[in-house]
Amino acid sequence: MLNKLEKKLGKYAIPNLMRYLIIIYVIGYLLTLFGSLSHTSIVSLMTLEPYFIIHKFQIWRLITWIMIPESTSILYLMIMLLLYYQLGNALENAWGSFRFNLYIFGGMIFTVLGAFVVYGIYTLATGSPFHMVGMNNYTMRYINLTIFLAFATCFPDMQVLLYFIIPIKMKWMAVFYAVMIVFSLIGSDWADRVAIISSLLNFGIFYLSTRNYKRIDPRDIHRRNEFKRKVRQGQSQNQNQGQTSSHRNGPISRHKCAICGRTELTNPELEFRFCSKCNGNYEYCSDHLFTHKHVE
Repeated sequence: MLNKLEKKLGKYAIPNLMRYLIIIYVIGYLLTLFGSLSHTSIVSLMTLEPYFIIHKFQIWRLITWIMIPESTSILYLMIMLLLYYQLGNALENAWGSFRFNLYIFGGMIFTVLGAFVVYGIYTLATGSPFHMVGMNNYTMRYINLTIFLAFATCFPDMQVLLYFIIPIKMKWMAVFYAVMIVFSLIGSDWADRVAIISSLLNFGIFYLSTRNYKRIDPRDIHRRNEFKRKVRQGQSQNQNQGQTSSHRNGPISRHKCAICGRTELTNPELEFRFCSKCNGNYEYCSDHLFTHKHVE
């Protein structure tokens, strides 16, 4: 499905997306700083609140929430921008611009949908429009975290310097952040939980779509068991034929099929070949050379 979408919509992908996101973050930080200096509530006009979008027609809130910084600390902002710029570019180089765009924008869309779901549930439950004040988790914080988690999934053994001093592998950093997410879910109300979960849905979809489910597929399990059974049956037949040939002082076969156990002596019409993809010296007859499951 992704391949088909990329063929149709790939030309609309934004290359170097992280560069534009960082520019947006910087603008949002400056707006936040300006708002605090001039005693105006600029951030309150940028938050993702469905009440104002629906009833006050403040459509810009569908976009401006992306600009809200995670922290007002300039040092934290610089470290965060540098880190996510490097990780985002690495993922874009590995996946391509279209898939990386889909991953980031997917997280944004899920977050917006999560906010409207919370608004709809509260409105139905109370019978009146709900004004979500202080919904601090409806920001890019957890969407940015999914960039880190996706990078750790793709490159689990890559080392980074924690606090520029301690070397640690990405997979252990991902485990730490996963634990922090669990604690955030436990300590939040259900509205904030929806915000966190919706922001992480893009990573959940990515993670599940990259797993190998053949090991638990009943058909694949049956095929592996059947292959092992035929191999054992063929080995048993080979041993019996070898013992019979040795007892009768007859010729010893040079070729044996690892599946059916037939040899060039029992079936001269067959051809035998070794499989280059099997892990070991496994030889197969012409009936099973292209139909067997490779031994790993």
